Amino acid sequence: MFIGHHAAAFAAKRVTPRVSLAVLMGAAMFLDLLWPFLTLAGVERFRIDPGNTAFTPLAFDHYPISHSLAMALVWSVLAALLFRNAIVGLAVLSHWVLDFVTHRPDLPLWPGGPKVGLGLWSSVPGTVAVEGALFAVGLWLYWKSGGPRRRVAFWALVAFLILIYIANIVSPPPPSWQAVSYTALAAWLFVPWAWWIERQRRT
Repeated sequence: MFIGHHAAAFAAKRVTPRVSLAVLMGAAMFLDLLWPFLTLAGVERFRIDPGNTAFTPLAFDHYPISHSLAMALVWSVLAALLFRNAIVGLAVLSHWVLDFVTHRPDLPLWPGGPKVGLGLWSSVPGTVAVEGALFAVGLWLYWKSGGPRRRVAFWALVAFLILIYIANIVSPPPPSWQAVSYTALAAWLFVPWAWWIERQRRT
């Protein structure tokens, strides 16, 4: 899942308005923010495997630290303690739950444990429909929480996320797993972008 994770961050702002959108964005994306560092370090592994699912050509072979349920719970508890906010911790955990819906059975319950996944990625229309609905609801809830004062920054982020999402669907398979990992590091930029949008919110 991609924009569904961002949807979780936007929606969480409605529940805990005092927490920065940047914190919630980082929390909802945390497993994927950690993942490229671990793959580039050789700790976790994935392959380019066109046809692995209808939605993505990536085959996630080994990612117990970033994407096992047990470790997601650990990261969630640590985030909740660090920010003294349970919603931040739940935002971290939401990542695994949403991935469980979309991934084929490649998400380990614990490092070395059985792998699970409902496999929504087997259907491109189904994936787009579910993620699109989540994204729309998340944006609506964020807007209901107060919304940005300067709307250009907010809508630029929304448009950018949608464009990336479409590009991931229609683009050919990436040339290498290393290219994917290095590109994935750019997801960290969404955190300061969210911070900047937050700075424009009404007080």
